[in-house]
Amino acid sequence: MSGDDLERRYRRLLAVYPWEHRRVYEDEMLAVLLAGARPGQRRPAAVDVRNLVGAGLRARLRVGARGFTEPSWADAATVTGLLVGVVLLAVAGKALLDQLVLTRSLPPGFGSARPDLVDWLRVAGWAGVCAAVLIGWRWVAAGLAWAGVVGWGALVAPQTADNPTYVVDTLPQFALAVVAAAALTVPVPRRRAIAVLGVRRLLALLLAPVAVVALLVTNRVTSPAFSVVGGVSYQVFYDLESSSELVLWLYVAGLALAALAMVVAVATLSPGVRRRIVVMLLPVAALALVIDSTLAGWVTSTMHMGHAIPLVPAQWAMLVLVGPVTFLAGVLLVRRREETLRMVALGRDADREQPTGQ
Repeated sequence: MSGDDLERRYRRLLAVYPWEHRRVYEDEMLAVLLAGARPGQRRPAAVDVRNLVGAGLRARLRVGARGFTEPSWADAATVTGLLVGVVLLAVAGKALLDQLVLTRSLPPGFGSARPDLVDWLRVAGWAGVCAAVLIGWRWVAAGLAWAGVVGWGALVAPQTADNPTYVVDTLPQFALAVVAAAALTVPVPRRRAIAVLGVRRLLALLLAPVAVVALLVTNRVTSPAFSVVGGVSYQVFYDLESSSELVLWLYVAGLALAALAMVVAVATLSPGVRRRIVVMLLPVAALALVIDSTLAGWVTSTMHMGHAIPLVPAQWAMLVLVGPVTFLAGVLLVRRREETLRMVALGRDADREQPTGQ
């Protein structure tokens, strides 16, 4: 009976190894382990546990690393890098134009501050990333993206103690920059993004953010003029303002169409590439969701207290870990999904090969 207990426990330890490894070597490894056991031994020795768990985890890491070398991951990475670069270029361009273009809805003397060198560098940097991806200069694109990540660390991170709300608010943009830099570091053939997207999808991804910025800036310029006395009718939808409800909803429809064009461009890619793009972007969405939900009370309290309320270490750990954990969970779900689809396809092929008379 002790032999059965020992064999069962060894099998549980061998489950640490990838399934492909167990299918080939499990019986042989189990035989060696049982042959080296002491008479009457019921539990695996500590050294065996350490060796099996360590070797199994290393084998799983090797299998996982090989999975990221699949062409679908490379294709998804180059599309994600371009997509995120275009979005960050649009965000930087909108911030720059907000400072250059005066809005009539603000009282006199309350205009935006003039742009500084950093504002211009953000626009130039992300424009350079997008251009380098399209030309095929991958290392230039990756280098500029990593420079943006380092720039955030040098300019924003030091404000953690004095202005933590600003740091937390910019974390989603920082996460997007990290995603773009990491994605563009993946080796791909020259101009692979254009080959994967095609002309129509590429134009949708490039022009939709431009349309969004143009609509937002146009709304800013044409918003109702500030009036102390009154007499101006405001229709407001988030940051959109108009004196006409119809015009306001036209702005909303235009923004929705631009967003839909980008979604359709990604959704019409091959399923394998599409799934991996979603996995790469999920950490940013998860981080934004955590900030908007979990830290909403903290932001409100900080605004009304008149001084910065520091985040506790557990909250910082949550912000740091939510991205990697979400990414790894997405990778596992994609692999499980594709393995299931592969097994279903093998079963269908086996059914077709069976003789019709059986």
